[in-house]
Amino acid sequence: MQGWFKLYSTRNYLEANIIKGKLEENDIRAVILNRQDSSYLAFGDIEIYVPVHLKDIALHLLNNALLN
Repeated sequence: MQGWFKLYSTRNYLEANIIKGKLEENDIRAVILNRQDSSYLAFGDIEIYVPVHLKDIALHLLNNALLN
């Protein structure tokens, strides 16, 4: 995904949606890419991407959210 930065990776779809919502509350566009196997959820991750030019702001928001 050219022009996009992988901000976070998880195996929990709910967690990914919460992080995406937090980013969008702060006017940062976020995309979830689900790479989990449909039959075996233990394989693959759910990745959150943000535009490269917003990666520093997104990282700051993510770090603050994870600390609280």
